[in-house]
Parts: sequence; structure tokens; C-alpha cells
Amino acid sequence: MDENEIVTVTWIPLILISLATFIITLDSTFMNVAISQLVSDLNTTVSTIQLIISFYTLITASLMLVGSKLQDIIGKKKVFLLGAGIYGIGALIASISQNALMLFIGWSLLEGIGGSLMTPATISIASQTYKKDKRTLALAIISAMAGIAAAVGPLFGGVVTTFLTWRYGFIIELIIIVIVFLFSGKIEDFKPSLTMKDFDITGSILLIFGLITFVLGILLLEEHVFITIALVLISLVVLYLFASYEYGIKKQDKTPILDINMLKVRNLSVGTIIRLITSLAMGGSLFAISLFLQSVLRLDAFSTGLNLLPATIGLLLASIIAPKLTVKINHKNIMTLGFLISMFASTILSTQFGVNTTFNTIAPGMFLFGFGLGFILALGMDISLVGTNDENQNSASGLLSTGQTLGTSMGTAIIGCILIVGATWGLHDAVNTYAPGQVSDEQFHAESQEYLQKVGHVNVTELRGDTSIKEKVVNTVLTDAMKLVMSVTSILLALGLLFTLTLNDVKLYQIKRLKK
Repeated sequence: MDENEIVTVTWIPLILISLATFIITLDSTFMNVAISQLVSDLNTTVSTIQLIISFYTLITASLMLVGSKLQDIIGKKKVFLLGAGIYGIGALIASISQNALMLFIGWSLLEGIGGSLMTPATISIASQTYKKDKRTLALAIISAMAGIAAAVGPLFGGVVTTFLTWRYGFIIELIIIVIVFLFSGKIEDFKPSLTMKDFDITGSILLIFGLITFVLGILLLEEHVFITIALVLISLVVLYLFASYEYGIKKQDKTPILDINMLKVRNLSVGTIIRLITSLAMGGSLFAISLFLQSVLRLDAFSTGLNLLPATIGLLLASIIAPKLTVKINHKNIMTLGFLISMFASTILSTQFGVNTTFNTIAPGMFLFGFGLGFILALGMDISLVGTNDENQNSASGLLSTGQTLGTSMGTAIIGCILIVGATWGLHDAVNTYAPGQVSDEQFHAESQEYLQKVGHVNVTELRGDTSIKEKVVNTVLTDAMKLVMSVTSILLALGLLFTLTLNDVKLYQIKRLKK
């Protein structure tokens, strides 16, 4: 067998699991631009479709750690293919949906379950299949595919919705699943280390209930603050009971669904937090920018995706460069640079949104934002697994995947609230500046909510170049709202940077291990 043939065989598993990662993440973003068409085709409501979208990420996040533990019981490859099969059936049902219930079953339920099984398996398969520099590259590609899918999702959704139909999105996913099965023989079949009797049922129930309650609470944040507080408190109590139960299981020499002692590994616990923060910042900011482009600038789905393309290009470019830089520069330093670049980009973007915003206005900032995130996402997975032994690789991958999914699902809800706060401040600022003394506090509070709901329906094309008070008020509202969003994004990235500085670097760790 010549060298070229060896390389071809070696990288086929990575191609397959990267494709799986791509469609799983794509599922959480590409349908956002097709909501109006879904409402029309399925004869339903906007709130119902939004609920279906939310439940996809909720189900995926809540089952991720259970999916990772099943790898120890039935094997990585079998869990991956089981998830792919369930996901494929879900994609088929979603593509032929005749009503909202069919879409929920196919997309939210079945694809959510399938994604929760496949995602941790993709990381652990890559980690076990590839070693040293190849592992760094493999994990970088997987992380980049997830980031690219999140950024390119609106463009993909815009293309299929505008020129074909949203159903083709699910059909394309089904085709990718078929490709995965056709070449699945190239994936190594790692032997499981546990049996079904070792499965922690009680711990799984506590974990699933705790995570579902937490995510559901966050999703309701914008409209039901008190319910959110109640659900989050309940989830924290349940998750505390889960941790206590798991600790007791471990002391009895039984197999917990999650070994709490793993959290003592600094890179794994800190790395999970970093992925959560990064996903929250990325998912939330891209959601807000997409909403601005569609609701304010009145761009169609395809044009919205084009405006987000610079971020995708930047992320892809950085993901290619990052693994090559690790030969001379430590992982931690490269990630630190990524945080600084993305924070700088957020600062630039915070001043670029208003009634006169164009592609040229935001393109440089979007490119830098994606480029910085590319460094973080490309190497974050690899450095997070440093210090985790082979026995805990499956659970570690599940924990990292859970953090990433939780961040993505939380981002939209949290940034939605920040948008409202920013717009309220902007309206108050505009009234005090351009119409001082003309509006009482009572009038402001009574009419602000109704006004804010209509801001997205202002004809910005007519306002451009207008010097009227109306144009100035609307521009102030939009500017202040998006400035707050990007400022919060910068704060989140700064927090991620602080956590990154506490990591044990990959090369330093390897040197210490060699000395031992």
C-alpha cells in the first residue's frame, strides 16, 4: 500500500464525522430564515415553529451525556451509527411533514435524539483514531465544521428556501447520512468497556430532568422571567442531587453516568466553560445580527446569509491556520490571540449598526470576528482533553459537547432579552435628546413596548438620508440596541479569555508527562 493510499484511508473517518457534525449544527440555524414559509406550508403559527426550533436544541443538550456513556456500553461506532440512523429517519419525516406535529417528531424529537448520540461520538472517535498532531488537526476540523455550520446556516437556509423549498434542507441531511452509512466500514470499531447492567438509570433521569428544566427556563427568559427563575432554581437543586448521587455511586465502586472526579481535571472543566461561553457569544451575536439584517434592513434569507459570509470565511481560514501554528506556538497563546481578535472585532461592530448599515460597513468586523473565533474553536477541544485518560474520553467528549450545545441554546434567549434592554435604553436616550420634555415617564413606559415591537417594521429605505426626528429616533434605538449586544459579546469573550489563561498548555503538559 503506497503512502497516498494510506492517507486516503486514514482521513475517511474524519470526513464522515465532520459531515455529521456539520449537519447537526446546521439544524439549529438554517431553519430560522424559513419560519414564515413553514408557517404557510404547515398551516401553523410563528410561536409553534419557534417552539419546535427550541426543542431541537433542548433535547440534544439534555441527552448528550447519556449518549456519551452509551459509547462505553455498546461502543463508539455503534452509538454513532445508531444516532445517524435515528437522525436519518427524523430528516425523512421532517422533509415530508404535512403539519407541525410531523415536523416536531421528525426534527425536534428524532433528529434531537440522533444528534445527542452522534455528537459526543464524533469527538471520541477522532480522539481515539488520531494521535498527536493529527489529533489536533482532526479536532480542529470538527470544531471548525460546527462553527462554519452555525455561521453558514442562514445562507444555506436562504438558498434552499428562496430557490427551492425548505424541505430540501432535510433531504440534503438525509443524503449525508446515507453517505455516512456507505463508508462507515472505514470507521474503527472500538470495543466497549461496560455492559448494560452498568448503565446508571437513576443518574440519567436526574441529569436529563435537570438539564431540560434549565434549558427550558432559559428559553422562556424573554417572556416569562419569573417562570425562568423558578425553573433555573429547580434545575440547580436537581443537578445538585445528581452530583451527590453520582459521587455516592462512585464511592460504591459502581459506574456513574458522569464521574464527578473528572471535573477536577482543570483543562476539562475549564475547557467546558470556555466552549459554553464561546458558543453563547457566537450564537447570540449571530442571531442578533441576523435579526437586524432581516427585520430592520429587510434583507431576504439569501442576502442575510451573504452578509454573514465574511465571518464564515474568517472562521474557516483561522481553523486551517491554527493547527499549523501549534508547531511553534502553544495552544493557549493561539487561543488567547483568538479571543483578543474577536473582542476587537466586537468593539468595531458595536459602532456599525444603524439605518445606513451596508455590507461594506460590517464586512471587515464580521471577518475579524469569525477569524478570532476560528482560533478558539479550532484548538479548544484539543486542549480541553489534555489530562483526561482514555477511560474517560467518552464522558469527556459528552461533557464538552453538552457545554457547547447549552451555550448555543442559551445564546438566542439571552441575547433576545439584551436586544430589548438595549432598544429601551436607545428609545429613552432618543426621546431625551430629540424630544425632551414632550413625553412623560408614564407615556414612555406605556408606549415603549408597542413601539419597540414596530421598530423592525420601519421602512429603513425611506428613512435613509432623512433628517427628521423619526429617523434620528429609530437610528438611536437600533444603534444602542446592537451596541449593547456587541458589548455584552465582548464581555463574554473577555471572560472566556480569563478562563483560557488558567489552562494547562498542551505542550507544557506533554513535556511534564515525558519527564515523569
